[in-house]
Amino acid sequence: MSGYLDKAQPHENSDAKTRRKLLDQRRMEYRRAIEAHAEARQLQHELIDFPELLATRYLHSLQAANAASAR
Repeated sequence: MSGYLDKAQPHENSDAKTRRKLLDQRRMEYRRAIEAHAEARQLQHELIDFPELLATRYLHSLQAANAASAR
């Protein structure tokens, strides 16, 4: 009977490790998304003091969009 239990445990441990790994991956993705959002907000906050940079960035994005749609 103990042989049966010994054989079942590695499979159960593997499932638990897989679940933990998936949860860790999800947490890291969520954390990266939060950090990216915080960085974008910080950059936006810093650029508010320089409206000409925002206008230039907007114009460049429009030009890039027009060039991409022309292709």
